[in-house]
Amino acid sequence: MNESQRNAWERHADRLLVEVPHAELSTSVADDAHVDWAATFGRTAPLIVEIGSGTGDSLVPMAADRPESDVVAFEVFEPAVASTLSRINRAGIDNVRIVVSDGTQGLAKLFDDGAISELWTFFADPWHKKRHHKRRLVDTDFAALVTAKLAPGGLWRLATDWEDYALWMREHLDAAPGLVNVHGGWAPRLEARPVTKFEARGLAAGRRIFDLTYRRADAAQA
Repeated sequence: MNESQRNAWERHADRLLVEVPHAELSTSVADDAHVDWAATFGRTAPLIVEIGSGTGDSLVPMAADRPESDVVAFEVFEPAVASTLSRINRAGIDNVRIVVSDGTQGLAKLFDDGAISELWTFFADPWHKKRHHKRRLVDTDFAALVTAKLAPGGLWRLATDWEDYALWMREHLDAAPGLVNVHGGWAPRLEARPVTKFEARGLAAGRRIFDLTYRRADAAQA
């Protein structure tokens, strides 16, 4: 961390970070970990989760636009988290908490089934090489996990600037039981999502931005 990030961590971590017990790795989540989100936020409100919030470029303005919801962000890179803490403080919002842990494990262990109103996964690492595709966040198992944690009618919003990853997402999610592609194909760009540095780099390089939105079907629709 640079000095500004260290200062932000020291000033805001106690209020905005949620500590969870770890397993074998510092970013893992113990099997018996539990968070009372209503107690954490001091209210009962719709829960939104972002996995891979980076420096908070999209997280903070999107959370500011959703004051009626509480947003839980997962990010493992501590300097990025420190920058996010500073952004949250400057924005003057109190509906965001950050967990410095693996997002997939956190989603599985820290939320009840049907508890989440939205999940955001924007510009996840595409892991280009074929031998690394198993590391991609979006796959069949993750789709099943997301489906379980979303409330009926809950939304999963995704974006990427890599066409091969976008097609991979469609391949795995269009056929996922319990998920419905809201637009039947690519989604229009989410107006509430600001253009981040990652997105700007992709656009500058001539890449197209692919948005997707899936909805958890209720029992009658599944």
